[in-house]
Amino acid sequence: MWPQADACISHGEYLCGHLIPSPLQSKILILDHGSQYTQLLARRVRELDVYCEIHPFSAAGRFAGDPTVKGVILSGSPASVFDPGAPDTDISGFQGKVPVLGVCYGAQLLAKRAGGQVVRSEVREYGRALLDNIFVQEPLFADIHPGSQVWMSHGDSILQAADRMVILAGTHAVPVAAFQFKGEQTFGVQFHPEVFHSNDGLKLLRNFVIGICGCPADHTPKAFVEETVEALRQQLGDDHVVLALSGGVDSSVAALLLQKAIGDKLHCIFVDNALLRKNEFAQVLESYRTMGLNITGVDARERFLAALKGLEDPEAKRKAIGRTFIEVFDAEAKRITNIKWLAQGTIYPDVIESVSVHGPSVTIKSHHNVGGLPARMNLKVVEPLRSLFKDEVRRVGKSLGLDPAILGRHPFPGPGLAIRILGEITAAKVALLQEVDHIYIQGLREAGLYDQVWQAGAILLPVRSVGVMGDERTYENAVALRAVSSTDGMTADWCHLPYEFLARISNNIINQVKGVNRVVYDISSKPPATIEWE
Repeated sequence: MWPQADACISHGEYLCGHLIPSPLQSKILILDHGSQYTQLLARRVRELDVYCEIHPFSAAGRFAGDPTVKGVILSGSPASVFDPGAPDTDISGFQGKVPVLGVCYGAQLLAKRAGGQVVRSEVREYGRALLDNIFVQEPLFADIHPGSQVWMSHGDSILQAADRMVILAGTHAVPVAAFQFKGEQTFGVQFHPEVFHSNDGLKLLRNFVIGICGCPADHTPKAFVEETVEALRQQLGDDHVVLALSGGVDSSVAALLLQKAIGDKLHCIFVDNALLRKNEFAQVLESYRTMGLNITGVDARERFLAALKGLEDPEAKRKAIGRTFIEVFDAEAKRITNIKWLAQGTIYPDVIESVSVHGPSVTIKSHHNVGGLPARMNLKVVEPLRSLFKDEVRRVGKSLGLDPAILGRHPFPGPGLAIRILGEITAAKVALLQEVDHIYIQGLREAGLYDQVWQAGAILLPVRSVGVMGDERTYENAVALRAVSSTDGMTADWCHLPYEFLARISNNIINQVKGVNRVVYDISSKPPATIEWE
C-alpha cells in the first residue's frame, strides 16, 4: 500500500525518507534509464491504484530478493543500446523470478542480450503507429485488438527475434513491436504504453501490473491517509512539529495529515513576504483557521522589501527571499517550545529530480522546500508527501476535506511576485501588479476558465510605452498575461483563451490600474520558454 520510507536523509535513493516504515505488501519497481517519460510511466501505474517506485537503473541490485517487488519495468532511454556507456541494467536478481516489462530501450536491451537482431534505425521512428498484428493476445494483450494505436519513439529497432523470444505483436514498420521470453514472464514492447497517444497503453499496463504481477489495486487516498497518520503518530509521539504554510496544495495537505496525527502539537507559520497576491494573506490565513489548524500569521513585508532593495538579477532576488524567509521562520519557530521536527511539503517529483539516473553522485536540484533550516535549527525532518505525485496530493487533499479554494489553486512560485516583476522590486510595483493580477484571476474565475488553466499570472515588464488616454499622451507600464496548460509543470503549452475574454481583461486592466497602458499575451510554450519569466 502507500509506504513510508525509513528515517534517514539520503540523496542516494529516489525514495528515501523521514518516516518510519509501514507494512508494504507489494510494489512495482521502475528502473529509470533517463527517459523523458519515466515519471509519466509511474503516474500511469499509480492511476491503477498500484504502488510503484522509480529508482536509477544502477540501483537494481539493491532490490534483488525484495519480497515486496512483484514486478519490474525497465524504462526507455535517450541512449542507444550501442552507445559506449549506455545503461546496462543488471536484472539477474529479477528475471525469471518476477515479471519484467521492458519499454522501448528496456525492450531493446532485453532482446540484444537474448541474441535478437537489434539495429540502429536508418530513420528514427517517432510518432503514431498501429499494431497491425497481435499474434498472442493473452496475457499482456488481453482485450487489446489489432489496429490499436501506439506511440513509437526510438532510434534502434528489433528486426528479428532470438530463439527464446515469442513475437506477440508487430506493426507495418516494426516486425517485433512486442515479445515474451519462452518459459518466463519477461516481456518487451518497442512502443511507449504510458503516453496518451497509445490508446490501449493503460490497459496494457493494467494487464501487466494487476493481471501478470498480481498487484492489488489498494494504493488509494483513503489507505494512504490511514497508514500515514498511524505512521506519524508512532514516529512523532508527543513531540512538537513546526511547518511553514504557503497557501498552496502541498504544504496544506501535509498540515492536515499532521494535524490528524498529532493535533495542536503541530505549529503552522504563514509568512506575509509582501509578494503574495492581493488580499491573499488574510484570506488564506482565515481558511487555515477555519480548518482548525494551529497557525500563526507573520507580517514580514517590510523586511522582505528591504532585503530586495536594489536587486535586479532573478537569482539574487531568489536568494534574498530564501535567506530572509529562513531568518523570519527561524525567529518565529524559536518562540515555540519543545519543537523537535520540521515538516515540509516535499513531493515525489522533487525527490526523483534530486537524483541522477547514473547514481547518487550527481544532484540535479535540491528537493528540500526550505533549504538550510534543518541544520540551522537542529531539527529532524518529516515529509509526509514525499512518495506522492502532485495529482495524488490533490486526491488525498480532497479525501481530507481540504478547502476547495486551496485544493484547486493554481501553482504559485515560492518567490511570489518577485519573479513576475522584472527588475528591482518596490512596494509600488508590487501594489500595481497585485491589482493587475487580481483583475486577471478574478476574470478567469467569472468566465469559468480558471479550472481549465493549469497556471496563470501577470508579469510587470521593465518597459514603458506611449499610449493615448482621454485625448492625452501617456508613457506608462506594459504588463504581460500568462496562462498555460500542463500536468506537472515539466512541459507546458500556452492556453488559447478566447479573444473576447482577453480583450475584456485588457480593457479592464488599462481602465482600472493607474500606471498601465498596454497589455500583451504570452504565447510561448515550455520548452523553450519557462512558465515564469524569471
